[in-house]
Amino acid sequence: MTNKIYRSIILTSMSVLIISLIFITGIIFDLFEGQILNELKNEAKYIGYTIEQDGTDFFKNFSKNNNRITLIDPNGTVIADTVADTETLDNHLNRKEIQLAIENGSGTSIRYSDTFTEKTVYYATVLSDGTILRVSTTQYTIITVLLGLIQPLIVILIIALILTFFISSKISKNIISPINNINPDDPENNNVYEELAPFLSKIAAQKKTISKQLEDAYQMQNEFKLITENMNEGFLIIDEKTNLLSYNSAALKLLKAETVKTGSVLTLNRTHNFRNIINTVLAGERAESRMQYDDMTYNLIANPVYKNDRVIGAVIIIIDITESARREDMRREFTANVSHELKTPLTSISGFAELMKDGNTPPETVVDFSKSIYDESQRLISLVNDIIKISELDERNIKYTSEPVDLYELSSEVIKRLKPSSEKKNVTVNLIGDSVVIYGVRKILDEMIYNICDNAIKYNKQDGNVDVILSSADNKVKLTIRDTGIGIPYPEQSRIFERFYRVDKGRSKAVGGTGLGLSIAKHAAIYHNAEISVDSIVDKGTTITITFNKN
Repeated sequence: MTNKIYRSIILTSMSVLIISLIFITGIIFDLFEGQILNELKNEAKYIGYTIEQDGTDFFKNFSKNNNRITLIDPNGTVIADTVADTETLDNHLNRKEIQLAIENGSGTSIRYSDTFTEKTVYYATVLSDGTILRVSTTQYTIITVLLGLIQPLIVILIIALILTFFISSKISKNIISPINNINPDDPENNNVYEELAPFLSKIAAQKKTISKQLEDAYQMQNEFKLITENMNEGFLIIDEKTNLLSYNSAALKLLKAETVKTGSVLTLNRTHNFRNIINTVLAGERAESRMQYDDMTYNLIANPVYKNDRVIGAVIIIIDITESARREDMRREFTANVSHELKTPLTSISGFAELMKDGNTPPETVVDFSKSIYDESQRLISLVNDIIKISELDERNIKYTSEPVDLYELSSEVIKRLKPSSEKKNVTVNLIGDSVVIYGVRKILDEMIYNICDNAIKYNKQDGNVDVILSSADNKVKLTIRDTGIGIPYPEQSRIFERFYRVDKGRSKAVGGTGLGLSIAKHAAIYHNAEISVDSIVDKGTTITITFNKN
């Protein structure tokens, strides 16, 4: 703005200067020409009076000056002239000033030289005897004067230009300075031109409006961020070109993206389901799909965003349904396993009964069949009882009341009951530690310790060891059951507490059991708000640790 004002002042000043010089010169020349004409008239008046008194003798005694005097008779013949010989002069009757003098008593005319550098001013008047007196003078034209003044004019213009530059710079800076010093934070409290007062008032009003709008927008943004950041569900907003506009931290966590790269949302995840749902929603259709990502299961819900019937983006919600999906899989697997586990003994019982129903079975065979039927029935009863126990623990439908339980004493009782099994494989069971008391349900704790110790003996090596270790520290009680058995492969360790899960199905059938022992142990630990963990090395042994809160 300063440069614009600076240039405008210079242009205006120079234009005014040049135009003023032209007008002043023209006016001066016009005044000068009028002055010369008046001088010619006065001179003609005095000379005419002299000629009327002395006649043409005036010309004999005339001393030459800058003006030319000519006496002409009414027919146009030159009688006398102060410059030229009358014999050489032609008739002047057709001259403009002569004709005007004859018609009006006096007349003037101006004639220019061929180069327009000089002009001659003529004044003619009729004397009392009818003769015509003409007085003329020659002067330079304005063009000649200007050409002669070029050098001083250039000097004047240069000086004027320098002064104009300097003054314009000062003026433009002085004009802009109050504007530059306006305080935008307080537009109405500024010492500036009163013409800007309405403008500053509008700025102040708009500033208040914008501040209020920004405050509202900031508050809405904070509320929106507060809501989305406290969502467990992932939240993504994209435009029609798949560019990511907004997101929450849950979305990054679910998609396992450490940082967000600018650009397409597809940089976060390139799985087929994710790309398919993005393409579908940007085509204008609501989309919902289940997506498997690593070991997680997500439900994707995408809704298009419209503006004037045109899709301008989409909102995508990512819901973690891993746990519910796992539970659903576990329910299906549990149903299938229960059906299979129940079907096996029932098939055996049905088969033996079918062979015996005709009455043709030898007595010794009937005894064997009866024993088999009894064993399968006991297995079936154990299976049903274990299923009932797990269901009760799941539903926390326990009728027993909690009481102080000495885990050392309880473990000792369990070891005694398992003595026949341990002696059969020559497994030594050691109870290590001191008496520790927790508050819990004795029957559930008994089932938990029994099942873990039973597995430690069943899957142990011949002449192996089982250590039941009790310790207490930092208000925690630890029950550790360590064996020297076959061990569990690392990939299988996370699944050993699942219902009916067996690491080695062939070996498990050989040692017996329902496959629910460790699952019951885990549910018993959960019931008592305890943590259960496993650490195992193949062919080295397994250690299961249960950590209780003492109070």
